[in-house]
Amino acid sequence: MASRQQLAERDVSGEAAQEVSEQAFGPALLVSAASVGLSWYYFFIRGEKQRGLFVGLWPPTILAFASYINQRKMRQQLETLTRPGTTLKNAIDSMMGNR
Repeated sequence: MASRQQLAERDVSGEAAQEVSEQAFGPALLVSAASVGLSWYYFFIRGEKQRGLFVGLWPPTILAFASYINQRKMRQQLETLTRPGTTLKNAIDSMMGNR
């Protein structure tokens, strides 16, 4: 059975991962949605089908970059938590930016 410290570490890392996810994907989702709207505008309203298709390829690329940045931040936090000799207090302080 897991100790209280291990359970607390899991809770903290889950909250931190969700916070990083929200930070990285917020602007990316807005820009991706705007890009979809712009591609529909070009494709259906202006009749510029090639330009509409080109702009329509931007959202997956934007979301892929946001996902990559998100994964890098989560990896850094995970490395901070799993560093040998790291206590729960030190891990929390480093994630919160107190160090």
